[in-house]
Amino acid sequence: MNYRVEYTGRAFDEIKKLGKKTAKRVLDKIKFFSQQKDPLSFAKKLENPRFGTYRFRIGDYRAIFDIDRNGNITILLILSVKHRKDVYKF
Repeated sequence: MNYRVEYTGRAFDEIKKLGKKTAKRVLDKIKFFSQQKDPLSFAKKLENPRFGTYRFRIGDYRAIFDIDRNGNITILLILSVKHRKDVYKF
């Protein structure tokens, strides 16, 4: 099952600020997760929902995201992509 991935404007801007090689790696990994049967098996639920509900670990980077389940439509909404030292600072 493929899950639809959407990026917030903030996440898109953060990805553009990454180096070309790092941005490609992050986007490829998010695409990989979205194509899995259960992408949440690769995610960790966050303790503080202020940042988002889940996160993917992609090397030293974290992709913070929420999910939306409406019937058969499942969306991974990427909220933020930052280095692990900065991702939980808003």
